[in-house]
Amino acid sequence: MTRWAACIEYQGSNYYGWQTQEIEGKSVQPWVERALSKIADRPIEVVCAGRTDTGVHATVQVVHFDTDVERPARAWALGGNTHLPDDISFIWAVPVADDFSARFSARWRRYHYVFQNSTTRPAIASQHLTHVHNRLDLSAMARAARVLEGVHDFTSLRSSACQAPNPVRDMHFVRLYQLGSLIVIDVQANAFLHHMVRNIAGSLLAVGKGDRTVEWLGDVLQAKDRALAGVTAAANGLHLVGVGYEPSVVLPETLRFPPLSVGIVRPENRVWPAF
Repeated sequence: MTRWAACIEYQGSNYYGWQTQEIEGKSVQPWVERALSKIADRPIEVVCAGRTDTGVHATVQVVHFDTDVERPARAWALGGNTHLPDDISFIWAVPVADDFSARFSARWRRYHYVFQNSTTRPAIASQHLTHVHNRLDLSAMARAARVLEGVHDFTSLRSSACQAPNPVRDMHFVRLYQLGSLIVIDVQANAFLHHMVRNIAGSLLAVGKGDRTVEWLGDVLQAKDRALAGVTAAANGLHLVGVGYEPSVVLPETLRFPPLSVGIVRPENRVWPAF
């Protein structure tokens, strides 16, 4: 048996998330497994780095699978793409060590949440961002976000239906970028809880609008009560853009930016640095 890792990009607008659902064809995982199975001419099952929810996008979703079928990397990626719809695509496939796990070997995940802050709603890329017409105070949002960095109990910022046994996560950074009307919340942590990024985005949005103070988010975090945090931001603004592994795990590319922000979101364009 050979273990393979593969990277998949998808637009989540038409799917009920990553994980296989009872409704055939309505999630991303069965499409990926079906495509690989056609190349292998036998069933293939995959394990992913992070399950995304309904409507959430990914430019980097890392998976692994095992097979005793010999195929070149080109066959899994390019061949696999011939069996996928236009909004799902293999980026690469490479053989990896037998003990590699797309999920358990991952040391961090990175997401972008994208807002367009403008008076009128966008027509282009509307499925990839969330429109906010209120003028936002980005400085206040950046100062509020600072309290989220580090190791915390994120009970207040996870879904009430989240089944993770441990709500503690290590938030590596929360950054805000801006170019024109586009605002990106850039977050990286060892792992995320259900709806955690969307709840962070919704809470920072409340601060940016002036509905809540900068200090409020720290109080919410300490309270460990989901009812006190902001609303859950819409799924269409969320993108999984990176998965990180130990340096000993050599993969072609595990950090990519969503198409919306290519050439736009760069450190030198960051208006509000981490204070």
